[in-house]
Amino acid sequence: MKVVGFAGFSGSGKTTLVEQVIPELRLRGLRVSVVKHAHHSFDIDHAGKDTWRHREAGAFEVVAASDRRLALIREFEQPAQLSVHHLLAELYQGVDWVLVEGFKESDLPKIEVWRAPEPGQVARSVRYPEDDFIVAVATDAPGQLPAATQLPVLDLNAPSQVVDWLVQQANRFEYHWDLHGDLMPCAPQ
Repeated sequence: MKVVGFAGFSGSGKTTLVEQVIPELRLRGLRVSVVKHAHHSFDIDHAGKDTWRHREAGAFEVVAASDRRLALIREFEQPAQLSVHHLLAELYQGVDWVLVEGFKESDLPKIEVWRAPEPGQVARSVRYPEDDFIVAVATDAPGQLPAATQLPVLDLNAPSQVVDWLVQQANRFEYHWDLHGDLMPCAPQ
């Protein structure tokens, strides 16, 4: 499987870009999964539902499944900081691409998403000058980037072009199993 991260400040357009990249990859016959970093107390379950009641009763894990989907909800007794690699290991291995959003500190190859500031706003900083795992920049304003770069600059508003670039560069995003059966990312290039 191939894994690429999308990094950037809140409001930069990461979620929108990922949302647009998914159907572009699917149009090419590729199976796509997403790993998203969430805030501390997010919940996908609702009060009163059977699965919620089971969790409230103290279940460590609840799996709900139908002929169309499966959901696993796992409760941690103590706060746990899972790495993106732990989460990738939880995914179905028959996927072609995994899009990772929100793990900006990870050691995965990432596309930095940067949006030009609105009039009167101060431009946000960028990570690519210091982060060797950033392999491209997706932006709506290449001429306004706060730091020069030799990295590929992709059009934030053209998801098909972003996908073209990803598919052309697919080998650099290959995620491998190591000798211990663990998944390991490729080194940045």
